[in-house]
Formats: sequence, C-alpha cells, structure tokens
Amino acid sequence: MEQITAAIIGAGVVGLACARALAARGIDSVVLERHDAFGSETSARNSEVIHAGLYYPGGSKKAALCVAGRDALYAYCDERHVAHRRCGKLVVATHEAQLPKLEALRRQGEANGVSDLRLLDGAAARALEPELACIAALHSPSTGIVDSHAFMLALLADAERNGALLALKSPVAGGRIAPDGIVLAVGNGSDTTQLKARFIVNAAGLAATQFARSLAGFPAAHCPTPHYAKGNYYGLAGRAPFSRLIYPLPEPGGLGVHLTLDLGGQARFGPDVEWLPDHWIDRPDYTVDPERSSGFYAEVRRYWPGLPDDALAPAYCGVRPKISGPQDPAADFLIQGPAAHGVPGLVNLFGIESPGLTSALAIADAVCAELGA
Repeated sequence: MEQITAAIIGAGVVGLACARALAARGIDSVVLERHDAFGSETSARNSEVIHAGLYYPGGSKKAALCVAGRDALYAYCDERHVAHRRCGKLVVATHEAQLPKLEALRRQGEANGVSDLRLLDGAAARALEPELACIAALHSPSTGIVDSHAFMLALLADAERNGALLALKSPVAGGRIAPDGIVLAVGNGSDTTQLKARFIVNAAGLAATQFARSLAGFPAAHCPTPHYAKGNYYGLAGRAPFSRLIYPLPEPGGLGVHLTLDLGGQARFGPDVEWLPDHWIDRPDYTVDPERSSGFYAEVRRYWPGLPDDALAPAYCGVRPKISGPQDPAADFLIQGPAAHGVPGLVNLFGIESPGLTSALAIADAVCAELGA
C-alpha cells in the first residue's frame, strides 16, 4: 500500500489551491483527478468573474471568504502575472420596485467589507455605459475578471514546485477510515491502487457528496443532499458596447442573466438557472439548448434594449454543485472538518459554487486551519 501525507480529491481551482497551500507548508501531497486534465468541470465552466462580495449574508463563509479571497486573488495575479482586469460592474435596477432591493444590496456589500460601492442614478450610470437602460445602478469598482485557466496553471506550478504531484485519470472509487489514516481505492474496476493518507481534502465538486458516501465509516448524517443547477451561456456576435460587467438583481438560485466580458472584450450572457434531476450526475450532459436563447433576449433587453435580433449563439454551460434545492434558502459553503464529523484528517468541501473561484485561496487557508496544518 502506498502512503502519502495528504491527498486532495479533485483538481479544480479549489483543489489546486489546497494542494498549493499544503505543499507550501511542507506537506507531502498528491492531487487525484478522474479526468485527463485539471479544471475541466465547474472551474472551466463559469463567468470567470472576481466577485467583490456583495451578495452573501453577513457572517457567512461566502461573505468572509469572498472578500478575503478577492484581495488574495488580485495580489496573486499581480505577483504571478496571471491575466486579469479590475473592470468593475454595474448592478442595475430597471424599474422603481427594484430600488429597495438595490439599496439593500449596497448595505449588504458594505456590511461584508466592500467599501468602494456607489449608488448611481440612471443618468450617472449611462455616463459610464451609454447603451445601458436603467433607473439606478450599484457600481462595484473592485469586481473584475480573470483567466481561470492561467490561474489554475499558476496554482499547479506553485504546488509542484513544492513537491506536490498531480495524478490525472485517477478516479477515487471509494475508501475506508483506518485507525492511522484514510485508505483510498484509486482507479477503475479491478485495476485499483490502495493509497493511505493522513489528510484527505474532498474537493470533488459535483461529486463531493458521492465521495463522502463511498467512504466506509463516515457518518452518513453528515452527507448533505446534492442538487444540480445548470447555467447556460450564450455568446454575442460582434463586440458589446460595454466596458464593465452588467448584472441584474439576483434571482433564486443565481445572480441573474448578466453580461460578462472576457479579457479580449468578447461578451457573453448568462448563466440562467435550470434545475436538473438529482440523477444528472450519473450521466453528465453539458449540451446547451439553442431554444433557451429566446428567454435570454427578453432578460437582456431589460438593461440593453439595443441587443440585436439573432445576435446570441450557444456558448457553453456549467453546473453548480448545490447543497440546497430550488425551494430552499441558498446554502453557505460547507467546509466540514473533524470538529464537525469526527473523522481525523478529513475535510469535506460541499456546495462550493460561486464565489468559489474568487474565494479559492481563502478556502485553501481555511482547509489548512481545519487540518491544523
């Protein structure tokens, strides 16, 4: 049986950030990834936005880790020359009934430590973005965009420089809790390797609950019910007349169909919220239905009435690894360590959806604290 100090399950942005943090502390680590490349699920299928920290309830892990992660991410991108831009965003109100919600969002952001927010009237918002239609907007200058693939490459390089290993095509088929560690079965079918680790970080994203359930000896009561919410994106033909991100007010399950920009200035719209059956994880499908774009036109024209007909084409989709269902209040990040479940050396990361990318470096520090590393 092979032995290692720490095994991280999942080579998404959070798993790689955890590997970097553990390796920097001198902990012998391996990242186990079932696919043939890192970051090919949630980490590669999102808006690539650096969130400021507006949306999350005060005192929540999402609020604290987003703000801390945002600052750490900007500093890291500067230090490691990862492409990014602090472009800012406008959250818009398009009718009078939304004004109290916009004010509440400002108060929530300021309570979370976002100190640079400004409420603008419609004229001031249009002075920044002339094609915008709104009666008021909340300006968040510290929102930005990042090349998520380059960010993950830098995290992996840092981890490997300190001795961590990335093992691709290495699915974890299950495991068991032993007196002196956790034993994982790594591989497919009969072709598996037994790997014992003192520390396990379950950063499996969409499959995090499935791993926890497969771990013999883990208390089932601590496994949340997974839910999956698909977010579809549509690309814009031609260039958009905006230099900032444009967001409507949040909706249940997501942040609304917003306009985001990549680092080349190309615009895309999304994500919407399409709840999937719980068995979706058994046969994942990332097809974007072209017919759903009809609803996007109506949503986008609330704040950009100049959107041309036939300007949207299917781009890609992502799936949010939720631990709250469509009728439930939005769940916080669940960083579940030994103090919660009683298993030494195990940290489960459940429900790491947005703002997981922004929060990745801060989440990694929280994981190390849970492990006493």
